[in-house]
Amino acid sequence: MVVGFGPGGGSDIVARIVSGPLGQALGGTIIVENKPGAGGTIAAEQVARSAPDGYTMFLLNNGHAVAAALYKQLPFDSAADFRGVSLVATMPLVIVTSPDFAAKDLRGLIDMAKRQPGKINFGSVGIGSTQHFAGELFSQMAGIELFHVPFKGTPNLMAALKTGDIQVVVEVLSAVLGQIKGGQVRALAVTSAERFPGLPDVPRVADAGIANYSVATWYGVAYPARTPEPIVRRTNEALHRVLQSADVQKQLGNVGLTAVVSTPDETDKHVASEIARWKEVRAAAKIEQQ
Repeated sequence: MVVGFGPGGGSDIVARIVSGPLGQALGGTIIVENKPGAGGTIAAEQVARSAPDGYTMFLLNNGHAVAAALYKQLPFDSAADFRGVSLVATMPLVIVTSPDFAAKDLRGLIDMAKRQPGKINFGSVGIGSTQHFAGELFSQMAGIELFHVPFKGTPNLMAALKTGDIQVVVEVLSAVLGQIKGGQVRALAVTSAERFPGLPDVPRVADAGIANYSVATWYGVAYPARTPEPIVRRTNEALHRVLQSADVQKQLGNVGLTAVVSTPDETDKHVASEIARWKEVRAAAKIEQQ
């Protein structure tokens, strides 16, 4: 199972939770191979060029779709060169501010931003990150203008929020969940279609009147294109059994993730729709392709 990011990150954690029981369900052993670099595209290229024999799989995530929108050229087709097996897990992002920020809810932030276009800084972990694109989509759908400030990593991002250099942060929930519960930051909204069970009092972005806004970090499994369908179906069925396990669901829940499943065709459609959506967001936000 090839992972496009280093040990300890979200993709790596998901891969290590599911790879052991999935290997057992398939009657073998799955080795997790970390291939970080270039936003996950180095790993994706390796899988795309691998033999379609069922012995190499890819741990998909939303960054795979964002990369397709961000880069002018990739050495593979982000949709056509892969055959989805199933989605695995999902987790919302969250919009947070410092506890003393004047806007106490998302509606208040939107009203403030309309009065002060371009004056409110929102931070993310980098240009072209899912967090960046999620913030841009929020701005577009809310009809406001926020000024994006990129940072290298969550610690620097959160330090800037506390010093007031930025006023708003869009981040994956797991990275700031402890600070939210500890009161160091205020959660204005989760970005998912449903409220997060661990923060039942935090509303959704859609609850502020932005209908149909829904963004989540997601993970899935794919094979190289042209992998025989019997292999794809067998892996799909085994993965679904794994994701129904109470132990696996608990491990995912401990890091803020919710287990999800899909058919191979649904997985492919999900990836294609995500690529199309982020291409539109990139173009509307005038984010320069790399």
